[in-house]
Amino acid sequence: MNIVILGGGGVVGQKLAQNLCARGHFKGKSITRITLADIVMPPATAGCDTMICDITNPASVAAAIPAGTDVIYLLAAIVSAHAEAEFEAGMQINLQGTMAVLERARALGTKPTLVFSSSIAVFGGEAPNPITDHVVLNPQTSYGTQKAIGEMLVQDYARKGFIDGRAFRLPTISMRPGKPNRAASSFMSSILREPLNGQEAICPVGPEFPHFYLSPRMCAENLVRGAEVAEEKLGQNRAMIMPGRIWTIQQLIDAMTAVAGPGPAKLIRWESQPEIERIVMGWRWDIRAGKSLELGLEADESFQDNIRYYLEDDLPRA
Repeated sequence: MNIVILGGGGVVGQKLAQNLCARGHFKGKSITRITLADIVMPPATAGCDTMICDITNPASVAAAIPAGTDVIYLLAAIVSAHAEAEFEAGMQINLQGTMAVLERARALGTKPTLVFSSSIAVFGGEAPNPITDHVVLNPQTSYGTQKAIGEMLVQDYARKGFIDGRAFRLPTISMRPGKPNRAASSFMSSILREPLNGQEAICPVGPEFPHFYLSPRMCAENLVRGAEVAEEKLGQNRAMIMPGRIWTIQQLIDAMTAVAGPGPAKLIRWESQPEIERIVMGWRWDIRAGKSLELGLEADESFQDNIRYYLEDDLPRA
């Protein structure tokens, strides 16, 4: 089993690679090769090959996805606030890059499994609550629009028999290790991660702001489970919400306090940031996964688990 992870240098790609290496098998077969590819060289990961890949360049994509590739994870993207601020870059990477990967998968002629990481940002506007798998997509950002188009392309390439495609609308992944990125949701990790590392953090929204969350560890597990679901069980709709849970900012902070004591919360400074608020206030949060739960994917039991996972997996390397 030959697996390629595009976006393999990111948090989710790294967690996914570690999960797969620990398993050693996939879809009932031994894993023979895992390749992590990204726009910059991914960190060395035991048991994996690494390479640079520009998904907007078809030749680079072809080099990363050679003949004999069985599974492709398309996690590479530029994130929400970045795609909103730089429209052309978002279109080139999130849309044209997705097209280049799909065309390479089609050219293989072997119907590889392709897993596309979409986003809950595909929902918005005047959709009714709660948001379910079958609510009409109505993104309110360029990033969400690009992801929605990607979902439709995956759906159509699967319908045509070019790929065994499936798309998962990821909740906000928190807590993420590392440094803040240009996602509008980045503060949803930094207000926890930085205080746990003894640093001050800024929260740009109020404590009652609710959102839909999943830990990096469970996201990686769900990406494996979701790829292993038999194609015939997916039905005619290949895009679905990945399970998560709804918590407020205050509930996140309370979970951190329950696990790590009262000290870290004292390092959070509340400071309105209108440019972030404009984006995140347009997101929908009452989101209910249905199909993916039926297929065996799961949410975290509590946000305290998310904090513990960070302390176990990532804080020692911070």
